[in-house]
Amino acid sequence: VQLQASGGGLVQAGGSLRLSCAASGRTFNNNNMGWFRQAPGQEREFVAAINWSGGTTTYADSVKGRFTISRDNAKNTVYLQMNNLKPEDTAVYYCASRAAYRGTLYTLPRNYDYWGQGTLVTVSS
Repeated sequence: VQLQASGGGLVQAGGSLRLSCAASGRTFNNNNMGWFRQAPGQEREFVAAINWSGGTTTYADSVKGRFTISRDNAKNTVYLQMNNLKPEDTAVYYCASRAAYRGTLYTLPRNYDYWGQGTLVTVSS
């Protein structure tokens, strides 16, 4: 699976962005997908994950109620809608993929097998 993230940019606090992650490969529809982010000098952290069908999602507490993860299996694409952005959301955002396993949604980077190249989100105050 190859992943290509896009949609990052500069936005003012309170604004919105939608990130996209386009995947290639036949296994996309069988894979769970996740979004992670990494700010300068910090470890990569979990943001959101969605199961293979799109029926189950989970979020980091810091983004719950502001971000929404979704997927379109017909387009091999996963999205991250980010609303009410805050300066602390500034980071490089990465999408990741792994094979679905017993309905579990993983939140640790080491549990994902494939990674996109990252897209930078900058939120100004």
